Amino acid sequence: MNEITQRRAGRPRKAVLDRAKIGRAALELVDETGDVNLPELARRLGVTTSSLYHHVDGRSGVIELLREQVSTEMDVATLEQHSWDAAIPAFFRSYRSVFAAHPRVVPLLTTTTVRSPQVLAAYDRMVVLLEEVGFPVDRAMEVLTAVESFVVGSALDLAAPDVMWEIPAGVETPRLAAALAHQRDATHRAEAAFECGLRMILTGVGAELRQTV
Repeated sequence: MNEITQRRAGRPRKAVLDRAKIGRAALELVDETGDVNLPELARRLGVTTSSLYHHVDGRSGVIELLREQVSTEMDVATLEQHSWDAAIPAFFRSYRSVFAAHPRVVPLLTTTTVRSPQVLAAYDRMVVLLEEVGFPVDRAMEVLTAVESFVVGSALDLAAPDVMWEIPAGVETPRLAAALAHQRDATHRAEAAFECGLRMILTGVGAELRQTV
């Protein structure tokens, strides 16, 4: 075997890195530490930091990979199967579940510009669903942003402590105490609050829709 053949035989058939692999490792890192540190990410992947720049545009590129990674866990198929008032809440329920599973990624994704093709396609479909029933396109992003803001907050609520409200001795809030006493355990409390809020938002959208048609 000559020298050229030996070099070819020693080359890996696949690249050591790809965007999906970087995204998965970055999500694991954020789940553990709450942030993206490129040298640490490179160490976990077994490559040099400079190697990452062949696949992503620095830290901002890794954050966009995080968005792509979490979007793969969302149920976008439901947007093709139902009417707007079933499809949109179904999508945002899966959206909430994903962010609840990865709460530390929320500050990174909500403070950076959205460029992920998967996420853009999902929102484009939701705009189409709203337009199909007569909701004006110039109001569509108001609705979707309002729902998204509520859903993100609800996802973080799932990571809240079991005792979220505590009334100290000597503080007189009898009606609040009565309301708190009627709450169930933390999980049921969060679920009930989420479904109540989502229902109220969509009821409001439906009411505005009836005024425009």
